Amino acid sequence: MRESKAPSQGLGPLLFPVILLHVAILINYIDRTNLSVAAPTIRVELSLSPAQLGMLFSAFFYTYSACLFFIGWFTDRFNVNYVLGLGFLLWSAATAATGLVRGFALLFAMRLLLGVGESVAFPSFSKVLSNYVPEHARGFANGIIIAGMRTGPAIGTLGAGLLMAKYGWRPVFIGIGLVSLLWLPLWFLFTPRGPGFTHASSPQSVQPSTLDIFAQRSFWGVTLGHFAANYYIYFMLTWLPIYLVQERHLSLEAMPKIGALYYLCDAVSTVLCGWVSDRFIRAGKSVTLVRKSAMIIGYSILTIALVGSLLASQRTYLPWLLLLGLGSGIGGMGIFAFCQTLAGPRATGRWAGLQNGFANFAGIICPAVTGILVGKTGGFTWPLIIVGIVILIGMASWALVVGPVREIDWNRPTRTSPETALRLPQSNR
Repeated sequence: MRESKAPSQGLGPLLFPVILLHVAILINYIDRTNLSVAAPTIRVELSLSPAQLGMLFSAFFYTYSACLFFIGWFTDRFNVNYVLGLGFLLWSAATAATGLVRGFALLFAMRLLLGVGESVAFPSFSKVLSNYVPEHARGFANGIIIAGMRTGPAIGTLGAGLLMAKYGWRPVFIGIGLVSLLWLPLWFLFTPRGPGFTHASSPQSVQPSTLDIFAQRSFWGVTLGHFAANYYIYFMLTWLPIYLVQERHLSLEAMPKIGALYYLCDAVSTVLCGWVSDRFIRAGKSVTLVRKSAMIIGYSILTIALVGSLLASQRTYLPWLLLLGLGSGIGGMGIFAFCQTLAGPRATGRWAGLQNGFANFAGIICPAVTGILVGKTGGFTWPLIIVGIVILIGMASWALVVGPVREIDWNRPTRTSPETALRLPQSNR
């Protein structure tokens, strides 16, 4: 990406808006995680089978993934601040309403509505960072925001888990949904404004189409790597509480504490990896080398820790669980940093939406497949093996399929012929 000429070495005045984006993603993931934290209670209250529970976990992703294929168009065409605000309002209302409904069908419907609202989050924050944050500060900014994906489940697992154990799951859903609305006035008060990089420094005049984005080999490499990360993340988000209770025999009081410890380890490593990555880039290291190395290191740690978790006993599983958090944090920082650089300010919203849309098929597949396997085998061995295989495929994609990490020249023709479409990704090297 062509960076601003400003010599800033950090986020400066953009730090508070980035923190607000962190809070939005944090709330986003609290709302996603609440159902899995409440699952042991809901399963008994509503007499749900493991397969039905898996369907509830997956329901969110039906609408979430579908909306991602066009929500990026809105973030590129309209004021991203209002797109994000409207989505935030919708998903907070869906969370509050979940605490009021009864029965499998209505819970399923609220998860579908939650998916519609939350689909705006990642294309919107990617658009904001691509517009206003230069490359040498983008790792740290992404680290802060992505840490919300980890601190959200930590707070949801520990705080909401303990509150549910004391007051029940329904009041917690209602309270979180209503209190979250306090974020909206702060966002509209402090949101970044102005032309950003889109008009200030990017000479490109072409607005790339969806087919232009699909013609890029790096798009498919990033998307496959993102899918692998999501498969792991959604396994942890949806099944970690039940894994800790069923496989590691933790009580409902102890489970939230161990789950929160894992997510906090994940969050801290994400922010630190972003900060270290920016330090290397400011020192003159290749953006491609720095961003790809972080992904490969993170996924390698994940693979090792998954093997260790399979072999661990009841007394030794915790260090492997924390190592999983370390690897997930390192490998999670760059998931959207790649598209912010490759797509540039004009196309980041659409690229991020399409990338996230394909990648979130993992949210449909993983919870349901895991539920079926746990129901058939009574354990988590095969689900963990599948997660490990997917992670290895993702690591290969980051290393071998994704090309150089720099802004694509969208002024170059991409669809004059099939041969041109095939050659274009090579020309961007």
